[in-house]
Amino acid sequence: PRLHFFMVGFAPLTSRGAHSFRAATVPELTQQMFDPRNMMAAPDFRNGRYLTCATILRGKVSMKEVEDQMRNIQTKSSSYFVEWIPNNVQTALCSIPPKGLKMSSTFIGNSTSIQEMFKRIGDQFTVMFRRKAFLHWYTGEGMDEMEFSKFNRIPAWV
Repeated sequence: PRLHFFMVGFAPLTSRGAHSFRAATVPELTQQMFDPRNMMAAPDFRNGRYLTCATILRGKVSMKEVEDQMRNIQTKSSSYFVEWIPNNVQTALCSIPPKGLKMSSTFIGNSTSIQEMFKRIGDQFTVMFRRKAFLHWYTGEGMDEMEFSKFNRIPAWV
């Protein structure tokens, strides 16, 4: 399979007004990074395994504390990380926080759980294609209906 689809996340993912009520800590940020609710895509990570991931923390953060937290997450959630890729979690720090926050974290991950999202999109595509919904917009611009049938097979190689 071609598992080269990255998922991104951000923490703390709250409204601007809520930032002043709560100061995030390193353990909270690292926990939120791996939370599906903080991802920009919606796969459930419990149904897959991480191949690799990178985390970038911004603000006044101790590197030792970050490394300890990342090690804790990898230890507690070892079944969600592949064992055949050594050192598959990378961490970077930037001492300058983003505007309006004291600290934040960005997550970039490569997980096999992305396949469920592609399957869901493929299922929705199949339903719409069978009804020929919106197809006239594309055929009117010169696309052939047969071109859409090969799109339906894309999730098989993902």
